[in-house]
Amino acid sequence: MRMVLPISEMEQAAPYMDRRVLEHIGDGQTEAFEGFENFDLLAFDWYDVHSTRSQSAQMLLYLDREDLFIFCEDDAALARAQAIVTELEQDQLDHQRLLYSFFHRLLRGDMDHLDQMEDRISDGETRLLEGKLTGECLEQIVAWRRELLRLKRYYEQLDAIFDQLAVNDNGLLDRQTVRRFSNLGNRTERFLGSIQNLREAVAQLREAYQSQLAIQQNDLMKIFTLVTVVFLPLTLLAGWYGMNFVNMPELRWRYGYPAVAIVGLAIAVGLVWYFKRKKWL
Repeated sequence: MRMVLPISEMEQAAPYMDRRVLEHIGDGQTEAFEGFENFDLLAFDWYDVHSTRSQSAQMLLYLDREDLFIFCEDDAALARAQAIVTELEQDQLDHQRLLYSFFHRLLRGDMDHLDQMEDRISDGETRLLEGKLTGECLEQIVAWRRELLRLKRYYEQLDAIFDQLAVNDNGLLDRQTVRRFSNLGNRTERFLGSIQNLREAVAQLREAYQSQLAIQQNDLMKIFTLVTVVFLPLTLLAGWYGMNFVNMPELRWRYGYPAVAIVGLAIAVGLVWYFKRKKWL
């Protein structure tokens, strides 16, 4: 017997399952893998890698020598599981090979998704190094971090399941199926390695973004400082001649005002020339 059902309708499969299953699930003790003498109970939070859906949904799988049941938390997970099982039933596989093929189809195309994500992160790094800072840059970096964290948690669960199935303590699986699950475990470990590399790349990208932002802020502060330095002598002159001392000779000189204006302009031009010579502008 094999069925794909919503978790809410698990009672339909109860007559075919070991009575301890519902008790175990009801106690909230379900781990990623639970191996009993006569059956295996697998649980993981399915994440649709190939869609924009960010919400995960639990999948619960029951396997014994005569039955295979797949229980899904929501409609999206149920549709995905039903599509895979319907496709595989055409090959007339037994339960343990169908279980392997189910996970194999579930992971199909995931490495391509990771490769495409790596290309997007690389493009983001290129734009960042070109100085194209926008408000969307930081939002994209945060989105990548969240996506990689979800993928990490997803593949860690699957990796734990494949490792336990490869151990096969209760002997439900034959040698060939055990070897296949071992290969799936190696694949998920490669996924996890790629995700770790991408997480490090995103972390470096965030540091580069912060560095570029700091450089822009420093350049802005540099401009403000130079403008302040240029006008500081002019402020001094304005303060000097604003003291209104009647015995200041420049106040009685016919060309006093033009002379002060020319001196102020010469100081400003001289400072700008000096700054450019020093490549501060």
